[in-house]
Amino acid sequence: NVVLYFMARSRKREIFENFPDGADLMLVCVEAGLGLDAALAKVTDEMQMKSKALAEELHLTNLEIRAGGTREKALRNLALRTGLDEVSTFATMLTQSDKFGTSIGESLRVFSDDLRHKRQMRAEEKAAKIPTKMLFPLVLFIFPSIIMVVLGPAGIRIIRTIGPLINGVG
Repeated sequence: NVVLYFMARSRKREIFENFPDGADLMLVCVEAGLGLDAALAKVTDEMQMKSKALAEELHLTNLEIRAGGTREKALRNLALRTGLDEVSTFATMLTQSDKFGTSIGESLRVFSDDLRHKRQMRAEEKAAKIPTKMLFPLVLFIFPSIIMVVLGPAGIRIIRTIGPLINGVG
């Protein structure tokens, strides 16, 4: 169970990290004139090299649509399989765009910008945690070494100066 948990977490992270790129690619495909199903197939093919997990999930979604299932149900299943909020939002956004007849390209553009912003915020959050994580190795390993280098020669000189005085007294 522990191994399965870590494998699932790794797969989710891979999908989460590569999903903004897939959404951008889908936006480009839709703006180039492809339909949503064709764009989904193209993104699946293109993402194969970068993210196997995302490509597999998109491929399963594409197969569900081709098998006769509704696009809404296929996208909902994609969100359930991945378990990511971003994918769930993506599925809801595409379903609503389809239902209400709004521009899928414009919806994808807004969604893609939001995903990019979230990814940037996550990276900034991780970067802000680095000084705290570096504090303990600095204190335990680097700081004592610097103290030895700086105070070592002074300590040796003090011992050489005080040593004969102590020996002469006793």
